[in-house]
Amino acid sequence: MSDENNNKTDSAILLIHCPDAKGLVASITDFVFKNNGNILYLDQHVDTQKSIFFMRIEWDLKGFAIPRDKIGEIFDASLGKKFRMHWTLNFSDEAPRIAIFVSKLPHCLYDILSRYKSGEWKIDIPLIISNHPDLKSVADTHDIDYHVFPITKENRVFQEAKELSLLKEHRIDLVVLARYMQILSNDFISQFQSQIINIHHSFLPAFPGAKPYHSAYERGVKVIGATSHYVTADLDNGPIIEQDVTRVSHADSINDLIRKGRDLEKIVLSRAVWYHINRKVLAYDNRTVVFT
Repeated sequence: MSDENNNKTDSAILLIHCPDAKGLVASITDFVFKNNGNILYLDQHVDTQKSIFFMRIEWDLKGFAIPRDKIGEIFDASLGKKFRMHWTLNFSDEAPRIAIFVSKLPHCLYDILSRYKSGEWKIDIPLIISNHPDLKSVADTHDIDYHVFPITKENRVFQEAKELSLLKEHRIDLVVLARYMQILSNDFISQFQSQIINIHHSFLPAFPGAKPYHSAYERGVKVIGATSHYVTADLDNGPIIEQDVTRVSHADSINDLIRKGRDLEKIVLSRAVWYHINRKVLAYDNRTVVFT
């Protein structure tokens, strides 16, 4: 673990959204102050069109008057019900448990594992799941269990049931699709609402299919990009967490486009996962508020 993470104090993190109302910021900060909390971070946003209030607040737990196992209950009784809040409470010393789903392409997997093993990310990765055996050696090198579930139309329901059982057994908090080339069922997705992050190129819907870079090359595109989003039943249309682009030109070959695209895919996916594991993302109405 890095010195940066070792030096961090234990803190509580609240993510809140609710109908906008007068006194929200004052009421929430007063709750922290009256219970001897020191605010480490606060940011808020109001969707003026829908009149929805969003906030992320983090405070030091040292000397806080309420035991951590009672904070949520007392906060809800004091403010949550009054303001009709939707809220989640997390603690900085909790390491999210992540399952990575992969197929054959390793670039996103390597990037995530390097951040994990270096201590840059405070997470646990107890398992990697794939529909192919190709990347087992990568998992073995990092001492992570690797499970192969070949997927066909005939066995999808059975295989997903086994995958879900594994995720439950390992108490998984987040599923990361690191170029996993299979479509998850609605039943699978429903059990991990706003807890599955995907990455794909940003050519959709203009260049769908198995070879989007080839199609984009034929059209002479000048910009390529990548998009990372939460997975919903509406394929590739879930709430967007992070995106980025890079310029290309007539001098770039198809291989150049693929190389630059994969560079974007791994960094955009890792940014999205970083925001999520640090409790900086609020998903609402198929959009996200990302507190940076």
